[in-house]
Amino acid sequence: MSFVPALHAEWIKIRTLRSLLGALAAVLVATVAFSALSAAGTDDADPLFSVFFGINFGQIAAIAFGTTAVASEFRGGALRLTLSAVPDRGRWFAAKTTAIALPALAVGLLTGFVTLLVGRAALGASAPGWAEGVRGAVGCGLHLTLMTLFAAGLAAVLRSAVATLSVLIPFLLIVSFVVGDLSGGAADFLPDRAGQVALHSTWDGTLGPWSGLAVTALWTASALVAGGWSVRRRDA
Repeated sequence: MSFVPALHAEWIKIRTLRSLLGALAAVLVATVAFSALSAAGTDDADPLFSVFFGINFGQIAAIAFGTTAVASEFRGGALRLTLSAVPDRGRWFAAKTTAIALPALAVGLLTGFVTLLVGRAALGASAPGWAEGVRGAVGCGLHLTLMTLFAAGLAAVLRSAVATLSVLIPFLLIVSFVVGDLSGGAADFLPDRAGQVALHSTWDGTLGPWSGLAVTALWTASALVAGGWSVRRRDA
């Protein structure tokens, strides 16, 4: 099977699994809802991050989407059936990650711009300017997509949704919030913190908005390379 039919087959899997559609919806709802609460109840000196604060919760739904989409292949012999139709494992993994990335990017960008509009309405006169806000909305969409793919790559290595989420959720909720605040500039290079630099009006660290996203992209690329290697080398 060539790449395009393989991609179509993977897209059918995604749009027919309610848990995956629910995770995508949760990305939008969680990000917008928590951002609105943050923007309405804050006098933060960084209005841009007040608008996009909810991404801390939306990215958990994003990693759940990426994890579940890949880990479902390792239950009940599903991967063996998939590889009987697409024997080229590299082609299948490329189709799988593309089928994950496209809806993640679409929902991520939608989430970014809806969050921007809601946040600007909540902040009123103290809202960030449109140029800065659009940068934040695009950064939000890209960050959510990269975190989704990061989770997908790790799930291909660990072959378990429970194991992957057991690693990533504590990482996001403990390492980023606790260890990150104690370890100085090195913490800025963690995948979730680096990508969120684009959501700040000002940042004292060494990374800028786009270099921060580039760091997250490197983490994601590493996870996908490891995932691809695992799919090609290990038994189905």
